Amino acid sequence: MPGPILAFNDLGCSKGGRQLFQGVNCTVQCGRWLHVMGANGIGKTSLLRMLCGLSPIESGDILWEGRSIRAQRDAFQQDLCYLGHLNGLQESMTVRENLAFATALRGHACDAKTVSVTLARFGVAGRGEQLVRHLSQGQKRRVALARLSLSPARLWVLDEPFVAMDDTGIRMLSDLIAQHLASGGITVLTSHQSVGIGTVPAQPLELRA
Repeated sequence: MPGPILAFNDLGCSKGGRQLFQGVNCTVQCGRWLHVMGANGIGKTSLLRMLCGLSPIESGDILWEGRSIRAQRDAFQQDLCYLGHLNGLQESMTVRENLAFATALRGHACDAKTVSVTLARFGVAGRGEQLVRHLSQGQKRRVALARLSLSPARLWVLDEPFVAMDDTGIRMLSDLIAQHLASGGITVLTSHQSVGIGTVPAQPLELRA
């Protein structure tokens, strides 16, 4: 069994002088997914933002491969792919340009055939040359999933990724995460829904004040 790659050590967070959560300790191994749970307002999104470097770590630490993420920001960001409530797409760019740009940022080339196959997989075949601003919200989400599938990052951080998805979209994303785990990746996600990811059981993390 591979050793833990991701670890939260006595992690805590407060907001406006109010303690959201404290004393969070857990480790996540390769091929596992962490389901972050808790009441509304308890700080689930805040935890993900700290993990992604979008908010400072207030107390405790987050380790990646045994080292604080604060001591290896650039290297850790290369291992990280974040999908939040917003799709993170450039509205003024085409679908194909969005995918090419996202992969180029990580030093990977994305050939036209791979893009076409990926778009077809997520039900947006033939949309490659269309501006993102002209897509429906459902199509934009599928393009975001296509971008996620092309990411070489080992750690996927997903904030309520199943919200407003139909059954087909939920199956697509669940299968995508299952494939990521099978290749040795790690996923950390929040979801109010009960979701299944292949045959890999969830590793629950419930936040408490």
